[in-house]
Amino acid sequence: MKKEAINELSTADLMERIEATREQYIKMKMQHAVSPLDNPNTISATRKQIARMLTELTKRQNAEKNVK
Repeated sequence: MKKEAINELSTADLMERIEATREQYIKMKMQHAVSPLDNPNTISATRKQIARMLTELTKRQNAEKNVK
């Protein structure tokens, strides 16, 4: 997911997407531990995607605090 797509999501949608991606990440790690994935780089890409979404969420929360 690109940064532009993340910016377009509402805060509630972003939080839901973070949870879903985290669950996917955990499943991928478990599958890789049992039998190697076809492309293990997807684990790293998923972790980075979660980080991007968390960064945007933190940015929004800080912006809300500054407004108040």
